[in-house]
Amino acid sequence: MKSKVILITGASRGLGKIWAEALLKRGDKVIASARNIDSLNDLAATYGEAVLPIQLDVNDRDQCFAVVRQGYEHFGRIDVLINNAGYGLFGAIEETSEQEARGQFETNVFGLLWMTQAIIPVMREQDAGHIIQVSSLLGIVSGPILGIYNASKWAIEGLSESLAAEVKGFGIKVSIVEPNAFGTDWSGDSAVKAKPIALYDGIKEAFYGYFKPEMIGHPEATVPAILKLVDSEEPPLRLFLGKMALPRVQQVYADRLAVWESWKEVSVAAHGH
Repeated sequence: MKSKVILITGASRGLGKIWAEALLKRGDKVIASARNIDSLNDLAATYGEAVLPIQLDVNDRDQCFAVVRQGYEHFGRIDVLINNAGYGLFGAIEETSEQEARGQFETNVFGLLWMTQAIIPVMREQDAGHIIQVSSLLGIVSGPILGIYNASKWAIEGLSESLAAEVKGFGIKVSIVEPNAFGTDWSGDSAVKAKPIALYDGIKEAFYGYFKPEMIGHPEATVPAILKLVDSEEPPLRLFLGKMALPRVQQVYADRLAVWESWKEVSVAAHGH
């Protein structure tokens, strides 16, 4: 199979770093972007000219366009964009400050949007491309203590579903990746935690106590799924990662449908004719 050129944001650690290395290992070329470019030194030392490390803060729209332009000029094409940059914000809705909420959306939503806008003209000119948006199981179903993070991922879902319809005629595919919980640093040092209000201690204890070790996926185990997605001629719009995701969605949607059906007469009457 012909090697591809893949641009990955947030390639400094976690899933982004694991995927970047897996792609390089099998012979693809990777434009690896991160806020801290030193975190990419090991990839550069191992894979040489096959990797182009670039410093990028996705919150800077001009920088997003510049990185796409630099990557395209360096390799002559960009086949895949993996919009992976993002972080978690832990805290109840009431606990979350304006700065924390705006910062979450700046990176998780607007950063993804700027990279998407930057890559579309390149892929349209190529008449081919694949945009992979890293969302979350929490972009499909919500839970407490991560409300603003949930909201940012729900925004990605709506944006990307519309995008898929808009760019299909240009030969551009769109996929949304929906990981369940994985054993990365996502909930550790890379996360932001709101100033706690004691009234929410009980629900936090229940939330954190819900997760058992077997519910947390191994990050390296995602590699075959991502490689298959990158290689797919007809990739799915949504791809769950992990064994907990689909059963949870099936349960939540069954409950939703049952409630909506029970309110059906009220809904229809609201139409007016």
